[in-house]
Amino acid sequence: MKNHDLKKFKELIRDYDGHPMVDKMKTFVQHGDITTYDHCHRVAKLSYLINKKLHLHANEKELIPAAFLHDFFLYDWHNGPKIPMRKLTSKHGFTHSKVAADNARKFFDINDKMHSIIVSHMWPLNITKVPKSREALILCVADKCIALRETLFERKTAKA
Repeated sequence: MKNHDLKKFKELIRDYDGHPMVDKMKTFVQHGDITTYDHCHRVAKLSYLINKKLHLHANEKELIPAAFLHDFFLYDWHNGPKIPMRKLTSKHGFTHSKVAADNARKFFDINDKMHSIIVSHMWPLNITKVPKSREALILCVADKCIALRETLFERKTAKA
C-alpha cells in the first residue's frame, strides 16, 4: 500500500482502531493463530484496495469501517458465544455477522447501511443475507480472500 493510501486508510479507521472494545479482538483467534483484530484489519485494507484499484467508487466512509468491524463479535468462536440459544460453534458462521453488526451499532454510531454491510458479509453461507450494496459485495469478496489465505497458507502446523 502506498504511503498516501496508507494514510487515507488509517484516517478511515481512526475512530475505531484503539477503542477498548476493538482492542478486545486482539485476544480472540480467528483462523489458525491470526487474531480477529488482524483478520479484520487485513480485510479492511483489501477492501480499500479492491475499491481503489478497480475504480468501483464505493463509499469508503461506510465500506472501510464496516470491513474493520465485520467480525466484531467479541467471543472465542471455537468455544461458542456466551449468548443464549447460540451454544454450538457450528452456528458461528451463520450467527456471528449479526452479532458483529449489533456490537458495532452498540459501541459506535454506524448507520443502517453499514449494519447491513456487516450482516451480509457471510453470504453465500448465509443464503438469505444477500449483499445489497457495492460496499457489501466488496467486503464479502475481501473477507473470503483473506480467510482463504489465512486458513490455507498462514496456519501453523501443530507440533507433534
